[in-house]
Amino acid sequence: MRVFTPKEVAESTQSKYLGVLVAAKYTRELNALPRDLKPLGSEKKLTTRSLEALTSGQIEFRLVGRRGTEG
Repeated sequence: MRVFTPKEVAESTQSKYLGVLVAAKYTRELNALPRDLKPLGSEKKLTTRSLEALTSGQIEFRLVGRRGTEG
């Protein structure tokens, strides 16, 4: 099991909290793939693979503002 420090995650994103959110979203995307399309190396957990991809700069993301609520 690989341990990711908050500092490692924050280096790839603006904050450690944003890094965890991005990694969680990527994990959900990996989990939604059919088994035959999932990347090789299935011996690792999806969360570990997501955090590795995030800290190595393999994940590109952008922030989208919230929709305005008109009422």
